Amino acid sequence: MNKGILGLKVGVTSIYVGHKMVPVTVVQAGPCVVVDKKTLEKNGYSAVQLGFLEINTKKLNRPLQGIYKKKNLPAFRFLREIRDMEGEVGDKITVEAFKDAKIVKVTGTSKGKGFQGVVKRWGFSGWPKSHGSAATRRPGSIGQRATPGRVFKGMKMAGHLGTDTVTISNLEVVKVIPEKNLILISGSVPGSDKSLLLIRARGG
Repeated sequence: MNKGILGLKVGVTSIYVGHKMVPVTVVQAGPCVVVDKKTLEKNGYSAVQLGFLEINTKKLNRPLQGIYKKKNLPAFRFLREIRDMEGEVGDKITVEAFKDAKIVKVTGTSKGKGFQGVVKRWGFSGWPKSHGSAATRRPGSIGQRATPGRVFKGMKMAGHLGTDTVTISNLEVVKVIPEKNLILISGSVPGSDKSLLLIRARGG
């Protein structure tokens, strides 16, 4: 079965592991609460819904307030489903669940970079940089001749860059600090500081 937890990206630092300095991303993970449970018989798939960061119930509309009141649970800012994970409504998930995890998969939202051209967005090399060229960062021709006489769908062009859902697999868990609800993950993870992350691992 899978195990997972929600957290906020705190920032990036480096720590010593033995005699080696390792760059790590610090994540404030949990505690999360199981808000809902999906079953194969009733919903067609198995999953649990986790809630993270309690908020004032008055900030929600009346129907949502009623759902939390019926389950006798506080309201949460973030809700995410994790498939094939065990748990009952009301269970608390903490970083303790990851103390034996070695490898995790992290999902987040990449930083938004606004409207960008093809050189930055797609890595185009651009046009010649000398001999009077005035089109160094243009994409060049995007169309065809009379046939088919249109621009194909999926053509790499300028546009909005970033704010995509990005998942990075096979990241190493360097350290877990249960008393502070922190997980230190080797390398970088998607998103800016204080952005939401979903951390998953295989395990019982």
